[in-house]
Amino acid sequence: MKVRSFRCAVYLGALLSLSLSACFSDVSEPQVLPDTSNQGLSPTNETKTPQPKLIVQITVDQLRGDLPLRYQQSFSENGFNLFLEQGVSYLNAHHPHAVTETVVGHATLATGAWPSHHGMIANNWFDRTTGQLVYNVEDADYHLVPKVSGIDQDTEIDPTQKIANADGRSPRNLAVTTFADELSLATNGAAKIFAVSVKDRGAITMAGHAGKAFWFSKSAAQFVSSSYYYNQLPNWAAELNAQELPSRYENTSWTLSGPVDSYLFGANDDQAWEADLAGFSRTFPHGYGSSDSPYFTTLLTVSPAGDELTVDFAKEIISAENLGSDAVTDYLSLSLSSTDYIGHVFGHGSLEQEDNLRRLDALLADFFAYIEAEVGLSNTLIVLSADHGSPRAAGRLTEYGFNDVSTDVDRLFNAENSRLWLTEIGLPINTISAFSFPFVYLNHEAIAQAGISKPEGVTRLQDFLSGHDAVYQAIDVDALLAGDRAVNSELERRVLNNLHPARSGELFLVLNPQRFINDFDGLIVPVTHGSPWRYDTHVPIYFAGFGLTRERVVREVSTTAIASTLALSGNTALPSAAFSEPLEEVSQ
Repeated sequence: MKVRSFRCAVYLGALLSLSLSACFSDVSEPQVLPDTSNQGLSPTNETKTPQPKLIVQITVDQLRGDLPLRYQQSFSENGFNLFLEQGVSYLNAHHPHAVTETVVGHATLATGAWPSHHGMIANNWFDRTTGQLVYNVEDADYHLVPKVSGIDQDTEIDPTQKIANADGRSPRNLAVTTFADELSLATNGAAKIFAVSVKDRGAITMAGHAGKAFWFSKSAAQFVSSSYYYNQLPNWAAELNAQELPSRYENTSWTLSGPVDSYLFGANDDQAWEADLAGFSRTFPHGYGSSDSPYFTTLLTVSPAGDELTVDFAKEIISAENLGSDAVTDYLSLSLSSTDYIGHVFGHGSLEQEDNLRRLDALLADFFAYIEAEVGLSNTLIVLSADHGSPRAAGRLTEYGFNDVSTDVDRLFNAENSRLWLTEIGLPINTISAFSFPFVYLNHEAIAQAGISKPEGVTRLQDFLSGHDAVYQAIDVDALLAGDRAVNSELERRVLNNLHPARSGELFLVLNPQRFINDFDGLIVPVTHGSPWRYDTHVPIYFAGFGLTRERVVREVSTTAIASTLALSGNTALPSAAFSEPLEEVSQ
């Protein structure tokens, strides 16, 4: 029987990927960024143009909606506070779908559509035609540019295996248009559209089909693209890569950016439930080591360094491509991945997460000062959100009296265990083609040959899996899609929004609140997101620049409204599957 199990924490695969790079590094002292606290970054300093010259969309991976407010008192004037004190901030924003993973959230932010329409239902799904799991942006027709030796294992824990079957990348699995696509169409291709991230899926989804995407290859120790976009990197990108910027981190450490007693979690540095990844340590300072270490570039991404490299690349895009320099609206997306990697390894309620957000705040302030100098904030509309939130760390929940929140429900689907319980419930031992959390895919032929109807097979599986102590609900996907029964809750509505007839499995597993799989082939991590519960759906939506003034909104809004709002601001058609009304506070 062939059962392949892939967890919702595909993000952490990157954390154990082997880097083939030769040189990278950082400074052992905290990075000193320019002081922008008194540089007059108010977006109302200049006359507002009819429409923005530049739209900047920032996605902070795994930034739960409450976190910026929690740490606001330690932030500078013009980082997060550019939004919170000078812009429009939506404090009760949520993703409308159930699989709160990286590609799902990014695609929703880009398209304004549900996963059921844009097609990115999870970081991986099972392809019944090929009998293999598909990685969301893989595409054999388009190789990496420049070509690298091997493929980054950013899709699973075990670096000796491959989830992605192709070493190429493209946006072709994205089924609908993005705002960036509509901007290109509206300007007959004159708009300059770029996206950059550490993660391929964080850049490709936001660039859409019409833009240009770059991401950080840990194997090559540089930013790469795909032949979908370029035959070779533009000169400015190749020249930036030639500077080997990661080398500034070699044999240095991530240290605290402030006095330890100024942190909420200053006394909580050494927590047993944090992961010690490849000797990176559970306590400050966190040493990056030598650039010839196989984990060097991976450790850069498990620290503020990953975001610093991304912002450096974004600045070069603005300068080299002259973004915002004419009457045509341009678009730049930054997906900042470090908060996600740090969240997985150290967890919420860690000193590492708190210091990372301080450093991210300073990095944003520096970037906004750069935009002010190059384009002008009154000419720029900036939106910041997140692809998903995150639960609190498993160890912290246990300290506060919760039972053990970890679960081994995924182990049910390995060959040895599944053989036993499938036999017990009267199903063939090859009933399950694949388990890719949260979807269970059935082998239709095996069930039919056993003389069992598909609905009966689904019911038996549903009854058995619903009895697991970690499972809140095992949902019959076909019944929900067909409307055979009423949608009984907001949770089921989020599941329905996440179902795609060609890509979903027959069962969708919803784990109980505060329960998640945190054992990944022996690596115990404190945090894994991916659920429909509020801690995973809650994200910030912040707008600033382009003449906006301070307003805080507490009504619940959907992340699908961002694409519609940008379309109205940029004077484009709505993305093809964007159904939400624009946010009136920004659009008026």
